[in-house]
Amino acid sequence: MVKSTAPVLKVHNLGFRVGGFTIVDGVSFALAPGEFVSVIGPNGAGKTTLLNLISGIARPTAGSVELLGRNVTGDRPFQRAQAGLGRTFQTSTVFNALSVMENVRLGVQAHQGGSLQPWRRAAADTGTVLRSAEALAQVGLADVAPLPAALLPHGTKRRLELAILLGGGFEVLLLDEPTSGLSVEHVAGMIDVIRSLHREQGKAILMVEHRMDAVIGLSDRVAVMHQGKLLRIDTPANVMADPVVQEAYLGPESV
Repeated sequence: MVKSTAPVLKVHNLGFRVGGFTIVDGVSFALAPGEFVSVIGPNGAGKTTLLNLISGIARPTAGSVELLGRNVTGDRPFQRAQAGLGRTFQTSTVFNALSVMENVRLGVQAHQGGSLQPWRRAAADTGTVLRSAEALAQVGLADVAPLPAALLPHGTKRRLELAILLGGGFEVLLLDEPTSGLSVEHVAGMIDVIRSLHREQGKAILMVEHRMDAVIGLSDRVAVMHQGKLLRIDTPANVMADPVVQEAYLGPESV
């Protein structure tokens, strides 16, 4: 069977205006199966708003979003998640009162259409537990599975969020500044985990990130946003060498 090369994510002329202000302006691009694209740009460029529009948290005032060949522009966030779109946020969104394992198990149950009962005995659903354990192992958290998520340091919670995405079986991942708030010693580990999701798991990833070492080391292409517009999308080397990008992103003194 020939593997499909059709885009897994496609945005066309995407726009978002609030109170007369344009936040995202006519953005169009496509994400291929298994491709890694990073979105960079100065503060206020519209990067997180772009993810909000794609994930359904915000409704575009122009344009469309297509996920795995289906127009999802009018779908709510949970419908896009059910269709295969997973997302992390700039701040941690795990359930602190639940164990590490239970956090992932909820994601697996949601994907499988389970009852989302965190109090249900784990032994009653062996398949879900095994899949959750596998997701935790893939991000290096197997040893802390029984612990309450509240006890995890910030960097480990960020890994837990990735495990939840893995357990949920999402095909397209949106990562919003996954290294934000991490200490220097945790950044390299997080980059390694994300690289594994891409290369070994074959996930298509759209990542907003401010650390250029992560962007250059992970990305197939880099999309540069400036004042709500998509300034350029190309290979990391070509983007970093573009004087227009350097001026917009790094300042006129960089050119």
